[in-house]
Amino acid sequence: QVQLVESGGGLVQAGGSLRLSCAASGRTFTGNAMAWFRQAPGKEREFVAGIWWSGGIVYYADSVKGRFTISRDNANNAMYLQMSSLKPEDTAAYYCGARMGLQAMTNPRAYDVWGQGTQVTVSS
Repeated sequence: QVQLVESGGGLVQAGGSLRLSCAASGRTFTGNAMAWFRQAPGKEREFVAGIWWSGGIVYYADSVKGRFTISRDNANNAMYLQMSSLKPEDTAAYYCGARMGLQAMTNPRAYDVWGQGTQVTVSS
């Protein structure tokens, strides 16, 4: 079983930047894609950005396009989310997920493994 561990969250002022990391450990990752989701209190988990493990094709939610950049390091089984121009509405717990099947990347039910989450708080 693959384990995912997120890090890099914190408190930042609006307009600031943060870089989240997701490290995969345990068995060799055999999924086909990984993604970042976020969940604010009282809201559903929502897709932020995703990346195909082979080929590196990326997808972004409209709300973060132009501000966030997802990347991966295949050799080290790691994924990153560079977040810039942060807004208070970006405040949420951020989770990384690993997908083994072929369900829609934006669907949280498509993911088989999740990390424990890292909190991002953006103050106005």
